[in-house]
Amino acid sequence: MTEILVSDVNINSLCEHLDQQCCVDQNQHNLSGQPQTPVLKRHTNTGAKLWGRVRSKLLRQKLDPQTVQSKNWHMDVIEMNGIKVEFSMKFTSRDLSLKRTPSKKQSGVFGVKINVVTKRERSKVPYIVRQCIEEVEKRGIDEVGIYRISGVATDIQALKTAFDTNTKDILVMLSDMDINAIAGTLKLYFRELPEPLLTDRLYPAFMEGISLSDPAAKENCMMHLLRSLPDPNLMTFLTLLEHLKRVAEKEPLNKMSLHNLATVFGPTLLRPSESESTKGLNITSASDIWSHDVMAQVQVLLYYLQHPPISFAELKRNTLYFSTDV
Repeated sequence: MTEILVSDVNINSLCEHLDQQCCVDQNQHNLSGQPQTPVLKRHTNTGAKLWGRVRSKLLRQKLDPQTVQSKNWHMDVIEMNGIKVEFSMKFTSRDLSLKRTPSKKQSGVFGVKINVVTKRERSKVPYIVRQCIEEVEKRGIDEVGIYRISGVATDIQALKTAFDTNTKDILVMLSDMDINAIAGTLKLYFRELPEPLLTDRLYPAFMEGISLSDPAAKENCMMHLLRSLPDPNLMTFLTLLEHLKRVAEKEPLNKMSLHNLATVFGPTLLRPSESESTKGLNITSASDIWSHDVMAQVQVLLYYLQHPPISFAELKRNTLYFSTDV
């Protein structure tokens, strides 16, 4: 009997793994009555059936008011053909799960200001961003649902710890880790920045700029806002932007369009820190704030994803010329 603890896991991948292992011994006899070598007979579609049961169970729990209101972990078990799957789940409200969590330690990379990390590393783009992007482009760019399908939570936490402690085996870990965990680690890094990559200070301007109806005025404003970003933020954003465009080029394979990618990354790159998000807004909760701005956050990133290639050097050359136009 196999026992697997499931926590924030890609159930499809799990069930494929179970399908490969779900076999039973069966003795076959020849006409002489002598036993032959035991063979393995696989239960047909065990993984798919397990996935159906798990999905049904998860949906029922998700829709159960008692589960939603409870702050405790709920454990459940599903068995089929000798395989036992144990999984634990706990409902976390959106405003809590998306809350930025600045780190009290400045020695790591998660929860640390991006300019602190790049200065320490003497780099233009944080090492974690460069390495995760490189690994995704190496073996995950064709993966269906890349950046949308969650990686295993324990794998993501292991990578987070490795980057925070600057473990020497990071490259080995990256090459061995499931690609969805690497994609999840990259998203987690941006989500845990003390302030969004596109900064709290410029957030209101991004919201205003994306709402402009005149194309020329919008272009002028949106480019000026990029030029206003600190250099580490701008270089990191442009690096991620070009990476996401390359991912979208493989849409026929990975099913991730520019709009899908903007939906995944827009709120992560723009959602303001808690202290900034309530300024000047007559809104009662963080969930209301999310609903109020999420579409605009997606549209901001989509605008840049649909824009022709943006050069850091070109932006900087035009800073003086454009600075008086907005």
